[in-house]
Amino acid sequence: DEKIASVSGDGAYDRKDCHEAIALRAAHATIPTHKNAKPWKANRCGADARNDILRTTKRLGRAIWKRWSGYHRRSLVETKMRCFKLLGERVMARDFDRQVAELQVRAAVLNRFTRLGTPVTVPML
Repeated sequence: DEKIASVSGDGAYDRKDCHEAIALRAAHATIPTHKNAKPWKANRCGADARNDILRTTKRLGRAIWKRWSGYHRRSLVETKMRCFKLLGERVMARDFDRQVAELQVRAAVLNRFTRLGTPVTVPML
């Protein structure tokens, strides 16, 4: 029931059923097309958005499209999820409210580690 603004995925998600599911949720897809991709017929939901990505990629090039579309944010999220999983693959609590609390504690620990490891830069005068 939640509104989804955008969905990012790697090239493996450049499939008709994925683009259709994203379009049915009225979300924006940020999925690169395959290198040898061809335009899809507009008979399915999501085909127009995917064909726009294909045209833009061919016009700008893959590297510029990735920067322009914000595609690289996906890798930042994947890196943070890997760090989150390093704190434990399984949830130990059995009760749902306690599971939520456990995951919130993990997120707080991860955020604290991130703040501790982020360098503070100051301009030299």
